[in-house]
Amino acid sequence: MKDLVSSRRVSVFAWVASLWVSLCPVCVLAGTPEPVANLSACKSGWSSCDRSRLTLEEMTDVARAEQVRNVWNCRNRPSSCDRWKLTAAEATAVAVADYDRNVLNCKAGFNPCDHSRLTRSEARETAVAEHKRRLSDCKDSIGPCDLSTLTEVEVADMARAQRQRTLSNCTDGLGRCDYSELTPTEAKGVALAERQRNVTNCRYGWEGCDRSKLDEWEAAEVGAAVQTRNMSDCKEGRDSCDYALLSRSEAQAVESAEHVRNYTACRSRRGYCDRSRLTPAQAASIRREVR
Repeated sequence: MKDLVSSRRVSVFAWVASLWVSLCPVCVLAGTPEPVANLSACKSGWSSCDRSRLTLEEMTDVARAEQVRNVWNCRNRPSSCDRWKLTAAEATAVAVADYDRNVLNCKAGFNPCDHSRLTRSEARETAVAEHKRRLSDCKDSIGPCDLSTLTEVEVADMARAQRQRTLSNCTDGLGRCDYSELTPTEAKGVALAERQRNVTNCRYGWEGCDRSKLDEWEAAEVGAAVQTRNMSDCKEGRDSCDYALLSRSEAQAVESAEHVRNYTACRSRRGYCDRSRLTPAQAASIRREVR
């Protein structure tokens, strides 16, 4: 009896010790000295900072953090930059970053861009990039296109790209399609693509299906696909099941599958169970189980 009591005391002591260890981090965090939090706020530039409570060493750390933050602002957010606080080396680094950003913006067509700050070679590179961008926009019909800025070769190339895009739109059924711009051969290819797309839409029950455009063979193929898909939907209990489309044999197969599902649900106590649909043998086997 004494051994049992002693064992229980040891167990309780071990539990208390483990609890204390698990709570120690919380105690440490809760007991974090307030000066530490104030120092963190000052180094982060928060309004909760009270500089009067900082030591001389802490003020040095805060000043260093402010300098680093100011350099970052000058590089990335000029509106929040105090340039007069920068050292000579920092001012040079910021000027280089600002210059490079202006060149990048001009070449990419971003704002702000100051062309007057570009060197002659950078201005030429920027002009080439702008021309390529205008040409690309013309080919893709993005915004207004000024043909006067393009060479004859580029205008011809753009016309070919636009014609290819028109043909692709007609063939894929996407975007604008102007049949008047198609040659007789292209029109035949587009008509065939539209017919195949309609068959696919009907086969899978997608939007854009027009059964009136199906021939006898296509209608039979689509009908078989619809029947197969509907049978699968019914057996799986999906919302898209149309019981009216089931043949007698399919209806029997669906009923058999549902009977198995119901029995499984009743036995496993998972899912909808209708005990009234169980056979006497099934009901008896379930009653023998532990409830």
